[in-house]
Amino acid sequence: MAVQLIRFTSTFLLLTLLLGVNTAKSQSFIGINYGQVADNLPSPAATAKLLQSTAIQKVRLYGSDPAIIKALANTGIGIVIGTANGDIPALASDPNFAKNWVNANVVAYYPSSKIILINVGNEVVMSGDKNLINQLLPAMQNVKSALDAASLGDKVKVSTVHSMSLLQQSEPPSAGIFDPSFADVLKGLLAFNNATGSPFAINPYPYFAYRSDPRPETLAFCLFQPNSGRFDANTKINYMNMFDAQVDAVRSALNAMGFKNVEIVVAETGWPYKGDSDEVGPSIENAKAYNGNLIAHLRSMAGTPLMPGKSVDTYLFAIYDEDLKPGPSSERSFGLFKSDLTMTYDIGLSKSSQTPSVTPAMPKTPATPSAQPKKAAWCVPKAGVSDAQLQASLDYACGQGIDCSPIQPGGACFEPNTLASHAAYAMNLFYQSSDRSALDCDFSQTAMLSSNNPSYNGCTYPGGSS
Repeated sequence: MAVQLIRFTSTFLLLTLLLGVNTAKSQSFIGINYGQVADNLPSPAATAKLLQSTAIQKVRLYGSDPAIIKALANTGIGIVIGTANGDIPALASDPNFAKNWVNANVVAYYPSSKIILINVGNEVVMSGDKNLINQLLPAMQNVKSALDAASLGDKVKVSTVHSMSLLQQSEPPSAGIFDPSFADVLKGLLAFNNATGSPFAINPYPYFAYRSDPRPETLAFCLFQPNSGRFDANTKINYMNMFDAQVDAVRSALNAMGFKNVEIVVAETGWPYKGDSDEVGPSIENAKAYNGNLIAHLRSMAGTPLMPGKSVDTYLFAIYDEDLKPGPSSERSFGLFKSDLTMTYDIGLSKSSQTPSVTPAMPKTPATPSAQPKKAAWCVPKAGVSDAQLQASLDYACGQGIDCSPIQPGGACFEPNTLASHAAYAMNLFYQSSDRSALDCDFSQTAMLSSNNPSYNGCTYPGGSS
C-alpha cells in the first residue's frame, strides 16, 4: 500500500500502514464524489457493492437520488447529499418546503441509509447571483430547523460547498484571506457552521494551480514528489506539497475571521488522467501520482503544518467519469473507476490490495557520469540536505510500496530514531528496488551513490553493483 512515512517521534502512527498485510482498511477520512452527468453509469446497487470493496467510507452526491441513497442502505457508508442551487429560494422563503424536502430526502431513508451531511447548494457564493447568495444562509437555517423537528439535528449536519476562488490571497498559506467583498455573507455562514458544528467545505485542486504554472518544480510540488518546497516566511514552515498549502491557506483565512474552531472538509479534489492535446497536466501517470500520494499522505495522519496529527476529511473526485459534461476532455476524465467497475488506475483503495502500484514520475536531474563512484552500490542523502527535503524523499520512497517496516518502531533500523537515518534507509531501498540507475538515486538532487556500505549493527542496507 502506498504509505507516506512521517517522523517516528510519536507513538500515534498506525503501524499497519507499513506492513505487508491487508492495510487498505476503511478510513473515515477517505470519501469520494459520485457525479451523475453521464449516460453509461453502473447501477446504484453495483456501485454500492464496489464501494464496500474499498477503503472509501463516505460518498458525496450532488443531489439526493433516491436509488443511490437506497442502494447504500445498511452498508455503513456515510452519505452526503445536496440541494440544487435552484431550490435555495424556496428553501429560504418557505419553512414547509424545507420540511418536506428533509422528510422526502432524509427522514424517509435514515438511519438505514447513513446520511451525515446536507450541502445546501454548490459554490453559491462565487456564482455571482446576489439574490441566491443572500438566500443561502436562510435556506441552510430552514433545513437545519427541519432536521431539528425530525430529531435529526444532532446527527445530520448542514453546510454548503465553496470554491477556492473565494480566497483573495492564498500565498503564503499564513496570509490566506477571503475576498473582503464577501465578508458579511461569510460571517453569517461561518457563524452558522460554528454554532451547529458543521464543516466549512472547500474544493482545492492542485491540478488547476499547475495548469496556470506548468513548471517541473510546480508539478512535483503538486504531486507530493521530492521538491525544494515553498517557504512561508511568516510561520517559518517549508511547505512540501500544494494540498497542504491550499488547505492551510483556508485555515488561515478562517482564523483571520475569528473562526478557529470551524472544521475544514475537502469536498472535492482530484486530477484528470486524460485531456486534449492543448491541455497541460492530464495523464494517467500524474493522476495516479496525485491521488495515490494524497491517499498516502492522509493515511500517514501527519495532517497539515497548521493542523497536525489529524487528516482532513477528503472526498476524491470522482468515482466515475461523467461523459456528458461539457468542456475540455479533462472534465470527463477524473474517474477512478470505469463503467465496467474496473479501476482506471490503482491507488490502493481496494480492501484486497496490499500495495498499490503507485509509481508517479519523480522529477529527476540526469547525474553526471563522471561524478559517480565507479563501484557505487548504495544510495545515500547528500550532506547538508534540509529536514524538509529529507522528509519529502522519505515520504516519496515509502509511498512506492517498498517495505519500510525496518524503520518503524521495533524494526532493525529504527534506531537511531532520526529523520536522516530513516530517510537514508528508505532512499536506498527505493534505489535498490528500482533499475539501479543514477536517476533512481537523484531525489531532486539530494542523494548520491556511494561505495561505502551504510549498514550498521543489525541494520542491513540492501546493496549491489551499480
